Amino acid sequence: MDQQHVSLLERYRRDRRQLIEFLLSSGLIKELHTPSGPTTSLSNVDFDSLSADYIIHCVKSGGVVDVSEASKKYLDESTYPTMVHSQIGDSYFLSSDPDLSGSPPRRVPPPIYVKQTANHAPCSSSFRDPANAENLATSRNDYGLKYKASPTSPMRPAEDSGIPPLGLPGLKTGLSEDDLRETAYELFLASLLFSGIGDYSAEDKKREKSPKFLTGLKSKKEKIHLQTHSSGSHSKLIDIVRGQMQISEALDACIRRNLIQLAATKTRGQVDLPQISLGLLIGIFKSDFLNEKAYIQWKNRQANILEELLSCSTNFTTTEHLNVRSCLEKIRDTTEWDFKMSASGRVEVLSSIRQVALKLSSLPGQFGIQSETYYWTAAYHLNIRLYEKLLFGMFDVLDECQLIEEADAIMSLIKLTWPTLGITQKMHYGIFACVLFQQFVGTGEGMLLEYAVLELQKVSPTEEDDGKEVQYINNIICSRKLNDRKDNLSLLQAIFVSISIWCDSKLQDYHRHFSQEPSNFKRVMALASTVGVFTPGDCAEIKLTKLHTSNDNAARKVKGYVEKSIKTACRQVASTIDLESKVQRSHPLALLANELRSIAERELTVFWPVICHWCSEALTISAVMLHHFYSEILKPFLQGVTSLSEDARLVLSAANKLDQYLTQIYTSACEKKGSHHHMNQLEHYQIGEVCRPIILDWLIAQHAHILEWTGRAFDLEDWEPLSFQQRQGASIIEVFRIIEETVDQFFGMNLPLDIIHLQALLSIIFHSLDAYLQRLLNQLVEQKHLYPSAPPLTRYEETVLPMLKKKLLEFTVLDKSVSEKLNELTIPKLCIRLNTLQYIQKQVSVLEEGIRKSWALVGPAVDQASAEGETEESLERNFLTSSEAVDELFITTLNIIRDTATGAIRKICDFIGARVVFWDLRDSFLCCLYRGSVESARLESFLTHIDTVLDHICSLIDDSLRDFVVLSICRASLEGYVWVLLDGGPSRAFSNSDITMMEDDLNTLKEFFIAGGEGLPRSLVEREAKYAEEILGLFTLQSETLIRMLMSASENISLDLDPQNHGPMHVEDANTLVRVLCHKKDRESSKFLKQQYHLPISSEYDDTPSSNSTLRSPLAFDLLKRSNSIHWTKSGQSGLKIMKKRLQRLTSELKSAAW
Repeated sequence: MDQQHVSLLERYRRDRRQLIEFLLSSGLIKELHTPSGPTTSLSNVDFDSLSADYIIHCVKSGGVVDVSEASKKYLDESTYPTMVHSQIGDSYFLSSDPDLSGSPPRRVPPPIYVKQTANHAPCSSSFRDPANAENLATSRNDYGLKYKASPTSPMRPAEDSGIPPLGLPGLKTGLSEDDLRETAYELFLASLLFSGIGDYSAEDKKREKSPKFLTGLKSKKEKIHLQTHSSGSHSKLIDIVRGQMQISEALDACIRRNLIQLAATKTRGQVDLPQISLGLLIGIFKSDFLNEKAYIQWKNRQANILEELLSCSTNFTTTEHLNVRSCLEKIRDTTEWDFKMSASGRVEVLSSIRQVALKLSSLPGQFGIQSETYYWTAAYHLNIRLYEKLLFGMFDVLDECQLIEEADAIMSLIKLTWPTLGITQKMHYGIFACVLFQQFVGTGEGMLLEYAVLELQKVSPTEEDDGKEVQYINNIICSRKLNDRKDNLSLLQAIFVSISIWCDSKLQDYHRHFSQEPSNFKRVMALASTVGVFTPGDCAEIKLTKLHTSNDNAARKVKGYVEKSIKTACRQVASTIDLESKVQRSHPLALLANELRSIAERELTVFWPVICHWCSEALTISAVMLHHFYSEILKPFLQGVTSLSEDARLVLSAANKLDQYLTQIYTSACEKKGSHHHMNQLEHYQIGEVCRPIILDWLIAQHAHILEWTGRAFDLEDWEPLSFQQRQGASIIEVFRIIEETVDQFFGMNLPLDIIHLQALLSIIFHSLDAYLQRLLNQLVEQKHLYPSAPPLTRYEETVLPMLKKKLLEFTVLDKSVSEKLNELTIPKLCIRLNTLQYIQKQVSVLEEGIRKSWALVGPAVDQASAEGETEESLERNFLTSSEAVDELFITTLNIIRDTATGAIRKICDFIGARVVFWDLRDSFLCCLYRGSVESARLESFLTHIDTVLDHICSLIDDSLRDFVVLSICRASLEGYVWVLLDGGPSRAFSNSDITMMEDDLNTLKEFFIAGGEGLPRSLVEREAKYAEEILGLFTLQSETLIRMLMSASENISLDLDPQNHGPMHVEDANTLVRVLCHKKDRESSKFLKQQYHLPISSEYDDTPSSNSTLRSPLAFDLLKRSNSIHWTKSGQSGLKIMKKRLQRLTSELKSAAW
């Protein structure tokens, strides 16, 4: 059975013992019967020999357990295979693989006769103490199944984790790990007792545990007796060692009692193992054990120890050999030893063995070392194994990676065994280092390895070394077979070689062994540097090469580690990548590239900082190997790529990342070394050539797709806000989502990109947003449709009798399509459009910043291949040229989108102002202000309507747009005020006394928009109101002055000056002056207009307003021109033709005669 299975079986038995102990101590058992009668104590119960099924049955049936019956059931159950009972049937476990065993034999098996011989593996003890009873493994004996001792968890053998054995001579009697552990504990106790440290009885031990209040009853003589205190402190340490060695208290008490008796009969001094075994055999009997099996196991172990020590000596005669063997056979024979043989007969047998043992003990040592005995060299294979068990006992049984707190004190006690086991200081360093190393391999705790290195460093030879001790250590031979040749090594050499071979095997595949615990890699390298690297060769002597940083051999060795580990890691990844691709549903080449990149990352961050001390080119070697390995696999795939499919995208992206990363670490490694002779070893994968056309094809396909989705999103737009926080239209969110997804996919492909790809991407963004903006602008109507029709020019004249029938004003009805558009262009929907345009401007900036950052990241990879070999000046020039080209691309695309959006914002703002004043507030503001008389229709009564509209608009638009919209309404309000003054119609005429109130109203309107400093800037409002103030100023002038100004203005008209060539319009314009005269409540003005223009009186018309009328007055064109830079347009020329003719005729008359 291999060690892994033994460890699992050991754990199972430990759990089984804890389960039985829980059942017996949890109160489920009402009564416990033993051969000596009912009991409540569990100290004398051997849990390993009880049937768990029987105990569970007792719990269910009433809670009465018979220990004898439980032991009998256990023995009966042990003769059959372990069964598992389930609903589908009973199952049992086989100890071998049935598939490898072939068909069952057809013949009847012969009967089995088991004979106990010295070559059988001895059994471990199982004593009355249940807390620390031994774990047992099964094998056959006279009882049907014999329980063979298995190693406990702290006592890990070297073979458990692939550590090469030291090559010590084998144990001829097959002593198990548990046998060695129990024997080591017996030796430990004997060494303490014979040295006088542990010389106290069980009663003394009980006395130490007495309560503190009993100390007052002790005599003064007892209090000053220091021996008791010393014994007490050592007693605690011995108890700790007993627990660590997993020895039961019952066994410990029995051994200690007999060893104390043995020590009492001898003078204090050196003790050997035969004396211990013989002393225990003569004082321990079958009655000291709970069951026969435990006694047989213990007795066979003692016989095996004696045989291991005595039967192989060359100093015996044949008669003595036969006598020893015969005596040991009698000891093993239970019937003869325990039943037939008398006490005197047993003493005689043991005396015969003692005589032989004393003969060997009296032999002088070979090297003349103090305290040296015959057993130092004759039984070193057993001595070293026993010492290892003692050292393993210093590790915590609950946490195997930690030494117990009392380790230093226990170590001082363990050193008392050195004279018996033949251990020297140097040997201790080496063996302890070996134990620490084995414990590290078993637990993975890196600190243990550091301690092992410190111990190994103490083994190095010095000038103070004793020559006799060196000869003795060299005479402890360990045999190894290397390269089909058997070599003999000293103990310390064997330890170094064993550790070196283990390090060598792990370092040849360090990526697999140290990826989970990278910190241990540095420790293992330090360990390899200490013990040296094993290099098998043809020479007769085995040599370990030290890993010095200046050693060329060490550099070659470490280089070999790098090459082998990288090669093995690549093969391992490639062998499992197909299965992994099926699990992850991804292309195997993409997964392979990612795995290789992970290997490179670990090499760079974990392993290379350590390896570089011995091999500076390790990083370049690994990069080249990984690059070449993937290159050979990638080439066939690249030849078949024709489109940007999902597989192609995954593979090309992963390959490009791998290529860039390996190139980066390769270049940086070469730069650190200052070497450029390897720079041409990495040939870039031909990904750029393959990707260039297929990325363009993909962008073209995305172009059509995005335009289609943009149009669909715009058609579904209802211009309602998404939420209170998001006041833009839903369509623009969808458009930018599609654009951002395209940008993310474009840069997320991680493929080599060219500037032509960036140009294509920006072209997609430009055409998508431009199409959206054009469709938004096409939903607007001409601003001229918002202005009301201008009433006919009339003159003021007071009438006494009202006219019975008045003329009606003529209105032009808006076109149906224009009217439908105007109905859709409500103020809330216009505000959402403004917010949408503002959102476009913000998102375009965010989008540009993101694209520039992403391009900056991929930009170096774009020209990486072409940049190699160029001078620094050439690289800088190319970079500047490329940067200028990128800036130009953004200017010709995204900047145009910004300008278009800005123009659309300005146009909609002007449209909102005109709509609010000339369309929505036409009846409540324009048509009512100053109608009839100024005093009865002052401006202040109408400002509430404008204030309501402003509050509503400010709750809809983005804060950054508020001032622009308010300014447009302010400008439109001032233009409406001017419209009332100049184109107010027959119902409006202003006297000189009205002008003061009108000026107050204009100031009120300005202050309304200034809002006490919280609204528009005063300077801006004053500038906008300047024209209105100038118009009011004309009304303050005398009629004669206005007529002369009109005559002067008419001269310019008579000179056939084209109106479209005029500069900005001003108050002295003839068209403006005529309208001022028409609205002056003055007889001279009326008389002048009647004689010269034959204008009708205002009372002849009924100017009731209509919201469906459109523009027919030149003043409306003037308003349009003032709101769009105050210039004449061609469309404004037709309205001035009649007025031009009349003004020309008037000018000629005025020149001929004074009016």
